[in-house]
Amino acid sequence: MRAGAWTPMRRGPGATSGLPLAAAAALLLAGCSWLPGSRDAAVASLAAELPRHEVVLLGEVHDNAQGHRLRLQALTRAVRAGWRPAIAMEQFDRERQADLDRALRTCTTADCVIQAAAPAKTGWDWAHYRPVLDLALREKLPVVAANLSRADAGTVMKQGPGALFDTHEVRRLGLLSPPPDLLAAQRKEVAEAHCGALPPSMLGGMAMAQLARDAVMAGAIAGAARVPGASARRPVVLLAGNGHIRRDIGVPRWLEPGTILSVGYTERPAAPGAYDRDIVIPPAPREDPCKAFQVPGR
Repeated sequence: MRAGAWTPMRRGPGATSGLPLAAAAALLLAGCSWLPGSRDAAVASLAAELPRHEVVLLGEVHDNAQGHRLRLQALTRAVRAGWRPAIAMEQFDRERQADLDRALRTCTTADCVIQAAAPAKTGWDWAHYRPVLDLALREKLPVVAANLSRADAGTVMKQGPGALFDTHEVRRLGLLSPPPDLLAAQRKEVAEAHCGALPPSMLGGMAMAQLARDAVMAGAIAGAARVPGASARRPVVLLAGNGHIRRDIGVPRWLEPGTILSVGYTERPAAPGAYDRDIVIPPAPREDPCKAFQVPGR
């Protein structure tokens, strides 16, 4: 399961937030949005804030269409107001950057870009990402292939970072000796994302693969910010699962200090310190993910 895995939250029929109006207003002031009437204000506020930061990390619950729409609205408003970021995307693997660059020069539709740079589709629901690519094509914004491929992540999981990266790259990425607290936190996240069903022997390798993904995404952001021949850095926005953009355990842990904004789009309020802004959205309808780990007859 990818980072940004969601946790189900039960809500009664017709419920909007499960909170009194006063509590919902307090959440909005703290950077959260719950009620339908507050979302326009939250989108406008976020759109105005995005250009103030060198790096913006916008999260997602991968299958929550409303979260994707709200994120796109804020991004579009900011771009139309003059913000010109590079858009780094988890949905494209790093080795497809040349294909992605070529497609952005020659394609006129998002489907053309997807076919050129992610021909295997890789399990993503591209309906959520076509509008982002349409925006990039229309506004001539760079798009960055930010992710470690599933195959490369599997190599790290089974054999460690040294099996994929040379010694210099392992050091540059910061994977030679990851902070113990970070590795422990990722082990916990992996265990919870898989409903506690994984054997402990698998957790360390899977946690290291998550760290490698975050480090690679941070490297992609740093690379996109550098513009040859320019003295100023280009702003970069990363679109990725909520788990990747968490300030406490995600990509920000691998970035150099700077003006970074992390915005979660979550289905229930996040823990304090996880994001700079936590925009809470209604849960998408789905089956209990833990059913996949249940043994029949138990």
